[in-house]
Amino acid sequence: MRTARYLAVALALLLVVSAATPLVSAQEPVRLRFVSLAWQEDAIAAVKALVAEWNRTHPNIQVEYQQVDWGSIHDYLVTSFQTGDVPDVFHYESPQMLDFGRMGYLTDLAPLISDDLRNDVLPNFWETVSIDGAIYGVPYIVEPFIVLYNKDLFEQEGIEVDPSEPMTWDELRAIAKRLTKDLDGDGRIDQYGAGLPLRSPANRILNLSMAFDGQFFYQENGRWVLRVGEDELALPKLLHDMMYVDGSMATEGVGLSSSELMAGFLQGRYAMIPGVGAFTRHDLAALASDSFRWGVLPHPKATSARQGAVSQTLSIPAASKHPREAMAFIEFMMTTENMARLAYNDWLLPTRQSSLELPVFTTEEYGWDVVSASAASLSMANWQVVPGYEEVRSKVLNPLLQEYFYDRIDEATLVQRIEREGNRILERYR
Repeated sequence: MRTARYLAVALALLLVVSAATPLVSAQEPVRLRFVSLAWQEDAIAAVKALVAEWNRTHPNIQVEYQQVDWGSIHDYLVTSFQTGDVPDVFHYESPQMLDFGRMGYLTDLAPLISDDLRNDVLPNFWETVSIDGAIYGVPYIVEPFIVLYNKDLFEQEGIEVDPSEPMTWDELRAIAKRLTKDLDGDGRIDQYGAGLPLRSPANRILNLSMAFDGQFFYQENGRWVLRVGEDELALPKLLHDMMYVDGSMATEGVGLSSSELMAGFLQGRYAMIPGVGAFTRHDLAALASDSFRWGVLPHPKATSARQGAVSQTLSIPAASKHPREAMAFIEFMMTTENMARLAYNDWLLPTRQSSLELPVFTTEEYGWDVVSASAASLSMANWQVVPGYEEVRSKVLNPLLQEYFYDRIDEATLVQRIEREGNRILERYR
């Protein structure tokens, strides 16, 4: 009887305490903050829709979407890492993300990634996010370089091209000569065979020089040094000759970005634009009239068709309090269908083989089949792991390559100054 009475009293007290104290801690969901850099309308909508789907199907792990722009993300993250007020998942790109990983700001994802995701993402893209076996981000979209061309101008000149096989740079140069014309006979060129955006040429030149075996950065005695030999000079010299020897490439491209050059392409001023990212197809699809016929070709090859790859990534800060929940959210965003959805709406390529094989990426519409075939040619560019590269790029490579493409300095001066000024900066990072 006494035991029964004690049980009754205990039960009554439990009921009183339960009524007075809500069970918050046990039932409150984990809350994650996700920073996205999506900026196109369709891309933002795709990301937000997936976040909403996650929140609807995972009541115990809720994700807050936060929009940050590409111009401020680096400062935002540096401040976050220093204060400890970090997002749980953030979107960025592989070179800067590797820097953060080296500094200890990121979670090594290698133990957290599922075998399904690990085995389906193409190996060449894992290379862009890995240092000594540690993985500092999941690569999920990439942008290969392509050639845009005016189908009508090619057909008028009787030029046939095969989108399934990249032409050589020599063949592109020959085609550009044929398509360069003074249409009204006033002694001035009205139609150039090619235009190339070279306002900030360093990354473009370094990535595309991989087809010529150009590396620029080499390790000597365990230290990174900058060297400009024949392989590194091959592409800059070819482009310079197209501008100032052949006259087949418009010199105004030296001061223009891809989007700025696009207006001239739509007006027929340039018959083709090599060296532009796959995203530019979005601009054409939005701006071109129904009568303007354009196509996509794979980027030209030299000794190979290789080109440098920069992956956009999802990463988890080391200071995140919920790395496993954050990884579960990343795995959800990176399923075959979801990765494809994100890439397609950004006009870029997914990194999963199963995503690339989906019909939307194999269609001829907007050259998706050509762009997808380029995935096999994308390789890790060594500059991504060189400490001090960003300073070398901004203070040395961009300005000196522009001077060369403006024909203000010769090749010997270009080589001498790049090596002297670039290595002076690299020395400070050793």
